[in-house]
Amino acid sequence: MKMAESHRVTAQGRKKWSLPQRPETDQNKLASRCPDGEAERKLEVPFRGQISGGLQPGKKVIVVGLVDPSPDRFYVALTCGRGSREPPANVALELCVRFKDRQVLRRACVSGSWGEVERAVPFFPFIKDQPFKIEIHCEHGRFRVFVDGQQLFSFQHRVLPLSHVDTLWIKGSLKITKLA
Repeated sequence: MKMAESHRVTAQGRKKWSLPQRPETDQNKLASRCPDGEAERKLEVPFRGQISGGLQPGKKVIVVGLVDPSPDRFYVALTCGRGSREPPANVALELCVRFKDRQVLRRACVSGSWGEVERAVPFFPFIKDQPFKIEIHCEHGRFRVFVDGQQLFSFQHRVLPLSHVDTLWIKGSLKITKLA
């Protein structure tokens, strides 16, 4: 059995994730070029990738994608550990975008216990069959989340230390076109 190769995904000259290469099995899956042009890989949903060195103030995670034509919901989560358990025991931020009721929910899970769901947002930025760009900025004390350049919400850190937040999970009614 051949072991999978891995690719390094970098942004702004810094290593961000080490991702396993998946076999080329479905030509209909979306392919994307890594930001530094080093490697091409499939960005399949569900997706799980490692954030090298974990988070720290000043780092940001960018997800560029396309909402499915008939979406139900999708999730973007920053978690501790790459284990197969879903969700992991510690989730620093779980973002759930629900289309039926046009909600953007977020919450955290500490030691297996989910906290309160936060719902308030100034607008619902996602449109079926349209592209989007989510930026999650890690700051001292909070995450600030932007969609298409507009701030959508802030979320206080609940999982510390931030360096333990080392995995990005994405699943649901979307296609990923780029990660940075």
